[in-house]
Amino acid sequence: MAIEAELKAVVRDPGGVLRRLEDAYGPGRSEVYRDTYYDAPDGSLMDADRELRIRTVHGPDGTRTVLTYKGARVDAASGSKPEAETRVEDAGAAHGIVRGLGFVERLAFEKRCRNYAFTADGRDLLATLVRVPEIDGTFLEVETAAADEAGLPAALAVVRTVLAGLGIAEDDLTAGQYTDAVAAVRGSRP
Repeated sequence: MAIEAELKAVVRDPGGVLRRLEDAYGPGRSEVYRDTYYDAPDGSLMDADRELRIRTVHGPDGTRTVLTYKGARVDAASGSKPEAETRVEDAGAAHGIVRGLGFVERLAFEKRCRNYAFTADGRDLLATLVRVPEIDGTFLEVETAAADEAGLPAALAVVRTVLAGLGIAEDDLTAGQYTDAVAAVRGSRP
């Protein structure tokens, strides 16, 4: 399973970062993600730092849904995780299958995103400017794929270079997860 090599940062100057993204990569794609996280009834999936998510993306080109499984973090500093993801034709059926297998909805929330897909140092990358209505702040995620743990440092080096070029400092990086922040606002467990 490939590893999602991703770093997330708190954006201190959203307008400036947006301008730099547009200047470097052209106009972004505005999309709204509706994420639903599932867990075993006893919480064992999330307790083991694993994720099962159904994401429905609404954008200018229509709506698509993806089913994602993420394994436990392989790098504590970045939070990078092994990831398997596939598109599904019917969001309702996907939710029904996951529930039918005994998983329960643990948390659902919305992310408002502006995405920039590009290539750097021979890697496909995605930079996403993110706002989650329930939490304060704007965030920037930059990700690429690493074939395995051995390739993760090189992948993260490219991500760091991109972030630096966008004016993001190392001390702006955060390993915090949206699921934890939303759950804290709601006073619930993710």
